[in-house]
Amino acid sequence: MPRFKSFSLAFGALALAAACTTAQAETLTVYAAGTLGKTFTTLARGFEKLHPGVTVQPQFGGSVKMVKLVTVLHQPADVVAVADYSVIPKYMFKGDEGGKPTADWSIGFLGNAITFIYTPKSKDAKEIDAGNWWKILSEPGVQIGRSNPDTDPSGYQTLQMLQLASRYYKQPDLEARVLANSPDSNMRDTETDLISALELGQIDYLAIYRSDAVQHHMKSLDLPAQINLSDPKFDAEYAKAVAKTKNGELTGRPIIYALTIPTNAPHPKLAQEFIAYVLGPEGQKVIADNGFIPLKQPYAMHRDKVPSALRKLTVAWPQ
Repeated sequence: MPRFKSFSLAFGALALAAACTTAQAETLTVYAAGTLGKTFTTLARGFEKLHPGVTVQPQFGGSVKMVKLVTVLHQPADVVAVADYSVIPKYMFKGDEGGKPTADWSIGFLGNAITFIYTPKSKDAKEIDAGNWWKILSEPGVQIGRSNPDTDPSGYQTLQMLQLASRYYKQPDLEARVLANSPDSNMRDTETDLISALELGQIDYLAIYRSDAVQHHMKSLDLPAQINLSDPKFDAEYAKAVAKTKNGELTGRPIIYALTIPTNAPHPKLAQEFIAYVLGPEGQKVIADNGFIPLKQPYAMHRDKVPSALRKLTVAWPQ
């Protein structure tokens, strides 16, 4: 075979291989709640190992903020995961701010609980417990951090929890007294942005999810299920708490995280595979290891519209 012909064939083979590699190389964009940061980063790396050529790029922030990147700013996303299942139907099913609907189904895939985390440097850290926490958090000089209820579910869920605590402990002014130690300057779009402030002693306590306490190896309060929004059996009780936000009045409900694939997702089939991985055994182990509450069976809202490959992994959302 002539030397130039051999070279041409070899070059052509390399070009074809490069073209195939390029064709398989895909970037999956995931918008997720800030509290899913460590968990979804771990899931992303695990998914990439099973899918050579695929890069998962997760971006994290307040759930409402991340959804609005899709609904208002029209940024492309393959998967959206939020810390409150009601965020998806509210902003994506009906269309946000006059826009077109950007999703028509969602899957609830894990639970969580509201708590407060603290360090040994926190004021009265040695005395605080599940029985006296609200008294200590009301003391003068205590600094409490929390997320913005206008941008992040844990922000308004904290307000709902404090209302429930007022009733549970029969202390009508409990919410107001605790919030007096949590001024706007102690708020961020997502509560995880305040963990460093807690570690540095700039704040004493931080309202956050139980999962974050586990992930960051922080001390936390084991609040009663009647107030921490963790148990669906207290749904009727949770509904008595209403948080007022710039997005309207939000009724308390069990904390169930949900995810969906936007209607204009660049890689819908790959997104389905990623969600199947999250819902599967490997994904559920990562979820449990990070302090979340795995659901025995994921709930599907508008289940008839869920892609068939995912539908079989779910049950219909309770009415």
